[in-house]
Amino acid sequence: MSIPYDYYRIFYYVARYQSLTRAAHALQSNQPNVTRTINALERELGCRLFQRSHRGVTLTPEGEKLFAHVQIMQEQLQAAEYELAGSRSLQSGSVSIGASETALHGLLLPVLRRFRQQHPGVRFQITNHSSPQAVAALRAGLVELAVVCTPCDEISKPLAEIPLRPTQDVLVAGPEYADLAARPLTLQEVADLPLVCLGPGSSTYTFFGQLFAQQGLTLSPDIQAATADQILPMVRYGLGLGFVPMELARGPLEKGEVIQLSLDQPIPARWISLVKDKSRPLSVAALELEKTLRAAAREG
Repeated sequence: MSIPYDYYRIFYYVARYQSLTRAAHALQSNQPNVTRTINALERELGCRLFQRSHRGVTLTPEGEKLFAHVQIMQEQLQAAEYELAGSRSLQSGSVSIGASETALHGLLLPVLRRFRQQHPGVRFQITNHSSPQAVAALRAGLVELAVVCTPCDEISKPLAEIPLRPTQDVLVAGPEYADLAARPLTLQEVADLPLVCLGPGSSTYTFFGQLFAQQGLTLSPDIQAATADQILPMVRYGLGLGFVPMELARGPLEKGEVIQLSLDQPIPARWISLVKDKSRPLSVAALELEKTLRAAAREG
């Protein structure tokens, strides 16, 4: 008996989806062709493989026995194809990423350097967004992965968040405010001083707005910056105090360009997180980048 492999492949998809129509869609074929193939396979084997109903199809006992063998064969072939495609993709593939400023400097850039050393042929398309904008781009399918600062209210199914590394915000000021470093400040005192902050629509504004609200205060920045890296230059020029991630503040603090102020209560840590859309398959390059990000997170 010589039955074409394609018969078994079509049988596998019909059994997997329990639907001739859905199997045809997955195979980029049409239902009549799929039906003809299944009928031909049943004639060749001399038995019924499916029970048909208005709800779809289900395997007969004979079909169950066949599927147990065909499933192993098909999945082994798919694994081999994936491995070969993966090798090619990591030589010349590409991956698109939406990233917030904090995530970019706090984790993503060092990871991309390592990734590029291992896979120099892979190209990156990186768009710099606020965390909500990066998540929105992911949901719309404009990027494959988002690396953002969380919590971020916009993350919901089918998006999944994988926390990678904690990040700590600090309060900084220009040398003009050096006298404020003598003691911890209350949030009320901070609210009464000029403040530079990201504006509404950013996860940072939401985060600090909630922190202020817990003390019965309203976050009302005197200057609203578009990105986190715009806050430090304004602080250096004495335009106000600013909350910035330590990853961005470390260099200016070490150079003495700004000073760190303390609060009478700790600022809760946030997370640099990877967000992906579980309803969409990732490219091989994106899957490999996810593995590299997770490994970097484990290493600390």
